[in-house]
Amino acid sequence: MENDTPASAHQLNLMVLAGMQSDVQPPENNPGFFGDTLTPDQTNFALALRHRAIEASANAMIVTSAIAPGFKIEYVNPAFENITGYSAAEVIGRNCKFMQGTDLDQPELEEIRAAIRERREGNTVLRNYRKDGSMFWNHLYVAPVRNNQGIVTHFVASQYDITVAKNNEAKLMRMAYHDELTGLPNRALLRDRLLQVLALAGRYNRQVWVLFISLNRFKIINDSFGHKASDRFLTIIAHRLRDAIRESDTAARWGDDEFIIVMQEQPAGKLAMSALQRLIAVVNRAIVFGEQEFFVTCSMGVSRYPQDGDHVDMLLDRADIAAHHAKRKGDNDFQFHTADMNQMALKRLRVEAALRLAIEREEFVLHYQPQVDLSSGAITGMEALIRWQQPEEGLLYPADFIDIAEETGLIIPIGTWVLRAACSQNKQWQEAGLPSIKVAVNLSARQFAQQNLSETIAKILADSGLSPKQLELELTESLIMNDVDQAIGVLRNIKALGVGISVDDFGTGYSSLSYLKRLPIDVLKIDRTFVSDIGAGDGDDAAIVTSIITLAHALKLRVIAEGVETEQQLNYLRGSGCDEMQGYFFSRPVTAEAFAQLLQSGKQLISETVTEQL
Repeated sequence: MENDTPASAHQLNLMVLAGMQSDVQPPENNPGFFGDTLTPDQTNFALALRHRAIEASANAMIVTSAIAPGFKIEYVNPAFENITGYSAAEVIGRNCKFMQGTDLDQPELEEIRAAIRERREGNTVLRNYRKDGSMFWNHLYVAPVRNNQGIVTHFVASQYDITVAKNNEAKLMRMAYHDELTGLPNRALLRDRLLQVLALAGRYNRQVWVLFISLNRFKIINDSFGHKASDRFLTIIAHRLRDAIRESDTAARWGDDEFIIVMQEQPAGKLAMSALQRLIAVVNRAIVFGEQEFFVTCSMGVSRYPQDGDHVDMLLDRADIAAHHAKRKGDNDFQFHTADMNQMALKRLRVEAALRLAIEREEFVLHYQPQVDLSSGAITGMEALIRWQQPEEGLLYPADFIDIAEETGLIIPIGTWVLRAACSQNKQWQEAGLPSIKVAVNLSARQFAQQNLSETIAKILADSGLSPKQLELELTESLIMNDVDQAIGVLRNIKALGVGISVDDFGTGYSSLSYLKRLPIDVLKIDRTFVSDIGAGDGDDAAIVTSIITLAHALKLRVIAEGVETEQQLNYLRGSGCDEMQGYFFSRPVTAEAFAQLLQSGKQLISETVTEQL
């Protein structure tokens, strides 16, 4: 140094950063690197030490002129070169803004500009761009460098690359607000977006629709093929829904097999039915898994702002309620929320709570409807039908509670109780000396999807002591045909126990002969809708009945006709070769005590009133 005037350690550091020779020395009595004062040799050594420290720093260091408007770069350290890819020669004399590329509208830049204008320290986080064009996150700290007169001659900037930390932060944010499987917004982000949409809609008098989409019987896919397959199905459907809506709309995952779509419209706009049908069609498209094609159906509920509510939870709840109503109407249906639905939803909640108590208190009873041989007129079997002896409302029929039990999963313990009670009752009658007949028990979709179904049936038979050949399980045609290959596997396991299997409501589904041949079944039950029209109309239903009987016998299956109520129906069925009948013509479903009396009496079809169909 040419000047022997002492300088403080902080001043020396700033001088090194600025690449300047000091014209001041540390003031007297101000502690320095070596003590209170520095000799010229000590000053030179301290400057060299600090210079080497800055050169070795992992942070990028930049020294610029304080002269506007250029604020030209006068020094960068090796870390700057490593981080940005620019050499010192390429940046000396340039303004730092080249590091923002075309990304000059970052709000955070204003803090740095203000710090330079006001000749003060400042710091912020910016997006910077390397020489190769790649972006990195930069935590920038800027401080003024003053000479001994207190005039700012330079600025020193420290850059810290926080890209890794920012990326980790983004991942955590995405995990917090997006569904991990599908990548769609999760409940938290959905609520936030819906809140913003409603605020905007309220301000500009716009309408908003909330669509609740529930996949039907998706649990069967999960139980049949496992989580990996069901995850793939869900991901495909999620991406289809996301791609089918506008950028201004939101598709989110709400639950395991439930999605929410928020749609915005202009004032007086109407949600076109075609838009809802298009979304249903998107879900319905075939999904290829392995070498097979699978089809998924859905139910959709719609709530509207402001008609159905003015806040997030109300709109979501009412869309959910509407979706439940759509599900009860059938596959691929949609329903708009109405005021009546709220009362129905409250009623369903009360029924669900009461059902849970009913299971604990065993408030259920079984009634039995005889199945009669059309040749001999004798009772050969019976169908067990559940009733609920509700303490407040009296005897309730399945239509009052089975749908709710199915939706909530309560059908599984209820169904197990029915199976156990029916087997035990049949065994008790046999031990009491009554005729040995089979008992038919219905299986629900949820029961059929249980992994341990055959084991449960085997245990109930063992506990009750009933012979497997005196038990027959009934499944609807649509349930079996939903996934034939999976159904065949389950039915074979049941059949191996020696239990009979019947297809209920036959003729209402979409069975093909090729599938029917593969099913290990014993009985076809003709749906009552075909039987009820025998003797009325143009005779098409009667022809269908005859065709079903012929088909069943060709496959060596027994045929039972349900809903037989008139002598004319009975005569036609007998003349067509039907094996058995079940219906009010012989007996309504009756209590266990009344059914025991039927067996004891030996009641038969009255042959004198029956004439053969010519």
